Amino acid sequence: MPVLITIIHEGETEEHRCEEGLLISELLEKMEIHPSTVLAVHEGVIVPHDSQLNGDLTLELIIVSSGG
Repeated sequence: MPVLITIIHEGETEEHRCEEGLLISELLEKMEIHPSTVLAVHEGVIVPHDSQLNGDLTLELIIVSSGG
């Protein structure tokens, strides 16, 4: 059954329909976002990228920056 995932990233909001059970990392790859560059946050909680998308929800993607 398809689920509706709303993504907030870099000030933009996108909606994606995907199959239930898809991993967050798989959705990121479809969006051409390398998983190591963002944190996925749902309702203020960081969610692991290996979590399954099992219902309609909103994810905020926070850019991770590193430097030396």
